[in-house]
Amino acid sequence: MKNHDRRTFLTAALGAAASIPAWAQQPASGTPVPRDWSGQMPVHYPDPDIVAVDNRFRRYMIGNTTIKRIHTGTLWAEGPAWNGVGRYLLWSDIPNNVQMRWTEEDGRITVFRNPSGYSNGNTFDFEGRQLACEHGNRRVARYEYIGTITVIADKFGGKRLNSPNDIVVHPDGGIWFTDPTYGIQGFYEGFQATPEIKQAVYRVDPKSMQIEKVTDEIDQPNGICFSPDYKKLYVADTGSGRETKVWDVDGNKIKNGKRFVQFTNGASDGIRCDVDGNVWAGAPPGVQIVAPSGEPIGMIRLPETCANVVFGGTKRNRLFMCASQSLFTVYVGTTGAHIT
Repeated sequence: MKNHDRRTFLTAALGAAASIPAWAQQPASGTPVPRDWSGQMPVHYPDPDIVAVDNRFRRYMIGNTTIKRIHTGTLWAEGPAWNGVGRYLLWSDIPNNVQMRWTEEDGRITVFRNPSGYSNGNTFDFEGRQLACEHGNRRVARYEYIGTITVIADKFGGKRLNSPNDIVVHPDGGIWFTDPTYGIQGFYEGFQATPEIKQAVYRVDPKSMQIEKVTDEIDQPNGICFSPDYKKLYVADTGSGRETKVWDVDGNKIKNGKRFVQFTNGASDGIRCDVDGNVWAGAPPGVQIVAPSGEPIGMIRLPETCANVVFGGTKRNRLFMCASQSLFTVYVGTTGAHIT
């Protein structure tokens, strides 16, 4: 098919709502359409569960791709991180106390780390080392090339952290992470304990390794990410605020905090930015996409609650979604803003 004909075909497909079966014409806020998530039954293009609620999202929709479930069987999938050198996706299954790995070249699923310290969020720093937020050990750990573990943070002001949840790195080497209480609320995702300090967001200085409190104004700070230029910091509150906030980044501090978005059907959990500054959030009914202005513009509906997302793949144009018992993926018309 010629390029001109191909573009014409895909444009027509995206706009041909009238040709989609009635069962697929669900409201934008509805549940996923009935489908066979095992992959045995094909899905008509365009995928009816990739929904534009604003025309700005249409540029990110690929008309001839579908959402795929590439693994199922976890208890609570979280913390996806993409390793560009190894071409693999790493994610946590918190209650099972393991980290899993999906390898791009052959689609193989293996256990990556067992035990994992009941890890939640993961990322890789600018030297390619894995960083993990461990509920069980109530710490942020870095796994070194030689196999040793460096404790990045486990205390603040002489008191134990609660249960580090999600984590990002800055080009200056600073490590930013959230510390809610979810991992110490019971024995399912760690070990039950009484909080010693208030929930907060922290930064660890790369030179002094000193931990600094960034803010404690959020009830349960959860997902965290930077804007593409690292000038803004986004943090999701899954506690009483049920909102995602944004601040201006001023060196190792933040200022001018305000509400970025508050969804009507549930709070966002894990968040990532694409190169255009859109925030992709794990939020009902799956993944919600929010423009830099704070307006929701699209959604990816999933049959399970989505906790976290990351961009990966060789071209970084593949969205991976950790959703409860399963790992989903879909190609999108943009790329991730950061290394993971």
